[in-house]
This record gives sequence, structure tokens and C-alpha cells, in this order.
Amino acid sequence: MTELAGRARVLVVDDDRFQRELVRDLLADRAEVVTCADAGEALAVLRAAPADLILSDLAMPGRSGLELLQQVLRDHPGTDFVIVTANASVPSAVEALRMGAADYLEKPVRAEDLILVLERTLGRRRLLTENRRLRDELSLYQSCRLLSTCLEPEDVFAVGLELTLRGVGAGRGFALYRRTALPGSEGFHGRGFTESEELSLRQAFATKPLVLDRSAELQRQTRGEFHQVLASLGIGARELLVIPIAGEEEEGGVLCLLAEGEPFGAHDLERAQVVAEHAALALRNAERYRAARERAFIDDVTEVYNARYLLEALDREIRRAERYGTELSILFLDLDRFKLVNDTHGHLVGSNTLRQLSRLLEGCVRQVDTVARYGGDEFTILLVDTGERVGRAIAERIRQSVERHAFEAGPGRTLRLSCSLGISTYPAHGRTREALLDTADKAMYRAKSQGRNRVVSASELD
Repeated sequence: MTELAGRARVLVVDDDRFQRELVRDLLADRAEVVTCADAGEALAVLRAAPADLILSDLAMPGRSGLELLQQVLRDHPGTDFVIVTANASVPSAVEALRMGAADYLEKPVRAEDLILVLERTLGRRRLLTENRRLRDELSLYQSCRLLSTCLEPEDVFAVGLELTLRGVGAGRGFALYRRTALPGSEGFHGRGFTESEELSLRQAFATKPLVLDRSAELQRQTRGEFHQVLASLGIGARELLVIPIAGEEEEGGVLCLLAEGEPFGAHDLERAQVVAEHAALALRNAERYRAARERAFIDDVTEVYNARYLLEALDREIRRAERYGTELSILFLDLDRFKLVNDTHGHLVGSNTLRQLSRLLEGCVRQVDTVARYGGDEFTILLVDTGERVGRAIAERIRQSVERHAFEAGPGRTLRLSCSLGISTYPAHGRTREALLDTADKAMYRAKSQGRNRVVSASELD
């Protein structure tokens, strides 16, 4: 409202020139005053620029003050209206109040009464505006509580984008964030774009390095880069609002909102920052949760992930592969005749051998892949974004590495081992973790039955 940005704007409507000028002179030090001779002129002025308060004569040629009041209530509901009348009859004043007038004054208007009505009316407007602001802020803070339930960074950015768009009243925006599980690959969420636009944006940002900094200069550079990407794809935006969000460790990203009409104001920036602060807190919680979860998901003997973590990771990667139309493969590995190691050399040597095998397996796969001890001497390896052909090649590399490796069995002693591996691939051999693990397990047992020390794919099963 205009009185919050500066002086109040008051529209005086009266067919009596003396009355118009009198009111204008009385209020000149307190408000911006515009005078009109009739209702038609007043409505034209309102269409050009809003007013905070209208002081209108009741009886005028053409439309009366009550008719003007009806029109203003319908077309400009945020404007306060005060009737000024020479007729001191109570019914006319009551009718005006009943219709929605804020107050009324009698002619001749006294300066103290006019100033009192102005201050009272505008004071009420300021109070209502402040109440609306507080309600909006409370609603935004309550909405931000959703972020506290997000324990995955991907969810933090998806929910944060939705809340920020809603908070500033924008229709289009995107979140770009680090995917710490896949170094060198950025995560992306978009809202308000067509399917083809979102696909183009996702591809444009797929390998774009994400730099996080709260400095104004870097944010300007980021806005410029985003503008260039959007323009190259034919996506127009009058202005971009870029909000960086970072956790305490590796997690971080930016929210980018597109203004298509009026540019973003200070109020929009404040609301976006509120969401960003809650999102940053949620990211820190997600980082702590991940650290605690990883401690709970580490196998005590081998110090690689355990089966519990594998099941969660497999569920998560299946959802991601389904969303993006990619593949993933599961390797099921079992050491051949490992029971002889425990029986011959003891369980301490057996446990040390499993630890050595774990390091060997980690060296055969990428950082983004998951090595887990499934149980006993069985290991499972989750290969993301990997089809059957590449997965089989990795399994063969692992088989050869185990066969060539000399496992330490004590001072001056070494062991030679072999392993059997089964491989299954999403979606060719199953679309659930149970189906993929089952087919990989059966393929591994087929390798055992064919003489051990070999790789069998689920495609070779009956």
C-alpha cells in the first residue's frame, strides 16, 4: 500500500471547488492529495493509480457518493472510503457505513475532525497490513516445517523450491544442487516448465560445475550465466532471483526463480531468504543423518557397507533409474571354498582375508558404486548407470583381480583364492530389489555349479 512506501495518497471528490481546496490545504502536510469534481473523474484517477483513502461528498451531480462507494468497493476493494455530507441525517451516514464506508464527516468540515479521521483510517490500514504480513510470515514459517522432515538433500531442494515459489508468488523456477553420491553431476528440479524445456535445462546443467558463494558479485555472475542458458533455450525471464543454499559439509545448491511480470521486490527477497535459512538447516540435518546412518550401516569386520545399507541404496537407485530411464547392475560375489580358509588358518585369518577382499573390490569399481558385505563371504556390488555388458566386464575384472591377488595369511604366508559372480541388470532382469538380488544370487550359484571361478549373467538363466 502506498502509505507504507511513502505518504498516503488521498482522493478528494466534491463538486464544490472551495471544499476540495479546503480539504487539500488541510491535508497537504500529511498526505498526497488529488482532487476530483465528480465520481466519473474519480474513477478515472483510480484506474490510473490507486489511492489509500477517498473523501467523497454524498450529494453530487451525476453519480452520488453512495454510488461511487459501491463502484469503489467492487473495483478497488483495498481503498478506504469516508463520506462527507452536509446533511446531518443519521440514516444517510448509517447507510454509508452499512455499505462499507470506513467513517463519515459532516460539513462544514473542521480541521481537527478531518485530521482525526485521516489518522484513524490510515492507522487502521497500517494495522491490517501489519497483521496480514504477520499472518503471511507465520504461514510461511509453518510451511517451512516441512523441510525439517526431509532427510535427503534431493528432497530438501525439491520442497524448498516449491515453498519459495509459493512464498513469492512466482510460477517458474528450478533448483540446481550437488549430487554428492555422483561427483561431477548436478541434480536438477524444475517447476512451471514444459516437458521439453525441463529436459533441455536438465541437459544444459548436467555437467555444469556448481560454485556456491553468498557474495553479491558471485551471485550476479551466476544470474548472468543462468540468463544465458535460459536465453539459449528460448526461455524468457524479466529477472532472476538466485538464492544459494549450503550445508556445513558438501551439500549445497541454488534456487533460481523467474520473474515474468513485475520484478522481484525486497519483500520477495526476504521471504525467499526465510525458506533458504530453513533449507540450509535441513541440509545440515541431512548431513548429520547421513553420517549417523553410515556409521550404523558399516560392517564391523570389513568396514564396507552392510546388507541393510545395500537394501536402502538399491531402493533409492532403482527409483532414480526409473525416473531418468537409466540402467543399474547388481553383482553377487561369493568366495570359492572359503570355509577351508577358516578351518585351516582360523577365523582371525579369515576375517583379515575378508578385509583385504573389501579393499580389493573397492579398487575395482568407481567411487559412486556401492560395495557391501551381504553376509559371511558373500559381497554385493551396486553399479549405478551400468548396463549388462559393462557390468559383466567389471565382474570379469573383479574375478581376475581376486584370482591373481596374494592374500596375506600371517608372517611369510599367503593365500590364493577365487570367486564366483552373478550379475543382474535393471530393468532387464527385474524392477524390484528383491527380483534383482534373487536373479543375481541364482546367477552366482549357476557359476558355482559350472565349476566356480567364473561370471554368469541372469540372461543365461532358464
